[in-house]
Amino acid sequence: MSEHDVQREVSELQAKSATAARIFDLRRIIGGLFVLYGIIVTIAGINPSDATLDKAEGVNINLWTGLGMLVLGIFFLLWLKMRPTPPPAPEVTPGEEPTE
Repeated sequence: MSEHDVQREVSELQAKSATAARIFDLRRIIGGLFVLYGIIVTIAGINPSDATLDKAEGVNINLWTGLGMLVLGIFFLLWLKMRPTPPPAPEVTPGEEPTE
């Protein structure tokens, strides 16, 4: 295996690593779960029963919690969109010049 082949494989692995880092960004996971659960809880709070309102002393807690979860989830997803994960900087060993 020549040095050129090794460098090509290293660059391919770095590209795959950067893609995996973007896919598994915690902001995407947290934002997606908060949006999903926020939709479910908001739907549950749209038409509350009298017993549910009595338990919460007249406050439609499911509706307000669901809306809060939706806002937080959308915030995380917007944050991900506005500031995406930067690709990792290429590692340079001493004596080499960075290739750009």
